[in-house]
Amino acid sequence: MTQPFVLTRRRALQLGAVGPAVAASTALQAQPARAPLQIVGPWEISGLAPANSGYVFTRMQITETLMEAGDDGTPLPGLAERWRVSADGLVWHFTLRAAARFHDGTPVTAAAVVRCLQAARVAPALLSLAPIRFLEADGSGVVVVRLASPHGGLPALLAHSSTMVLAPASYGSGGEVKAVLGSGPYRVVSLAPPQQVEAAVFEGYDGARPAVERVRYLTVGRSETRALMAEGGQADLAYGLDPASLVRLRKRGRVRVDTVTLPRTAILKVNAGLPALTDRRVRQALSLCIDRAGIAKALLRDPELSATQLFPPTLKAWHDPTLPPLIHDPGSAARLLAEAGWRRAADGLRDASGRPLQLSLRTFPDRPELPVIASALQEQWRQAGIAVQVNVGNSGDIPLGHRDGSLQLGLAARNYCTVPDPTGTLMQDFTAAGGDWGAMGWRSDALVQALSELSRGTSSAERAAALRARVTAVLQAELPVIPVTWYRQQVAVSGRVTGVSLDPLERSYRLSAMRWSA
Repeated sequence: MTQPFVLTRRRALQLGAVGPAVAASTALQAQPARAPLQIVGPWEISGLAPANSGYVFTRMQITETLMEAGDDGTPLPGLAERWRVSADGLVWHFTLRAAARFHDGTPVTAAAVVRCLQAARVAPALLSLAPIRFLEADGSGVVVVRLASPHGGLPALLAHSSTMVLAPASYGSGGEVKAVLGSGPYRVVSLAPPQQVEAAVFEGYDGARPAVERVRYLTVGRSETRALMAEGGQADLAYGLDPASLVRLRKRGRVRVDTVTLPRTAILKVNAGLPALTDRRVRQALSLCIDRAGIAKALLRDPELSATQLFPPTLKAWHDPTLPPLIHDPGSAARLLAEAGWRRAADGLRDASGRPLQLSLRTFPDRPELPVIASALQEQWRQAGIAVQVNVGNSGDIPLGHRDGSLQLGLAARNYCTVPDPTGTLMQDFTAAGGDWGAMGWRSDALVQALSELSRGTSSAERAAALRARVTAVLQAELPVIPVTWYRQQVAVSGRVTGVSLDPLERSYRLSAMRWSA
């Protein structure tokens, strides 16, 4: 892979790519070199294309997106320092930071941004959901987006990692990404997919210079190993910890555990196109068999994570406290199954033709609690006469099964703020054709219409609240995906580093705010 061009301090100053912050950092640079700040997590670097692993590079602050977002999803400046929209909502102007530079020393231009956004429009990428007529560069510093119809969620879509902006030199002659040359405060110094990326401070960055000079991300498959690395001083931040390791880490106290509640839910994706699952009563029965409180308490060690509806209370605009909660009621499940034609036989449930109710469930260990939850679900359904085979593979098995039609059930952890405004994520999951992590073999015209109206961003606050309530109610009644538990991000943090804060939207590791303890 072509390595990024590294600016020397003199050359950077000649180019006007650095400011007073660099000069002020001379003392820091004179200090003895430290080992990189080490992050370990379960997520592989599956490729260089933004749609594949863009989230790795945005979390590492190697690449930037046109827009950023606050903890509550509020649009914030990114590469665009300001923006405006026409009165009819059809034309957006995004003005770039004038001093922004790519890691090869070239300026960030509107033409470079437009090239990246054009690539990000290819379905099923999220930006394809926006009704974009065309993109253009207005001079060197303004990106113009012209829409066919108003789309108030455009800034949120432009904050998604798949829209990260790369230098023209990042691309090969065929348009493929051959190097990751971003514009963030860190630049790539080594990259070894699928496991590792190391980055160092970029001297040409037009913002504050990070205190931590070098950072490294390493993919580590087993959650127990990640916890041991944190405890043994081999990792400064360890993500994706299993409940048993968390109990041990807290008890021993060698590292601290930081926690943030995420807009993420462990969901059961249901192929409602299967004859056995087309009937809503069967999906409702599957849900009624689930002892969410027991799973949350016994397996996650956190009773508050029992998911009574799809959206957790932290998503205040979408969580509906008046909605009748999902409950554990095996008796009602048995009645619904009988009404749907599934009668209890000696060896389990069978339909009127004698066919057994047998299903397969796919899940993956990237989120270490998922295989454990899958085993609990398997047993709870077995008690109801439903035979479910659990297959633990990799995270790509679920979207693959969606696309080739082979998936029956899939257990995943879905973040509903992958786009800071959940409307964008929901449109990806619950449009008429469904989505890799959403509906399969199911559609609701009322829900699609509500999401479409929300996406335009033209509704009054009262109307928007009513539309969100409609979406939530339809999903609760129809259960194209079945919520199981809500989610907390829990990270083991070394005492060597300070200034750690966890991003509830999982967009960034916030490395530039960290400092070494001594």
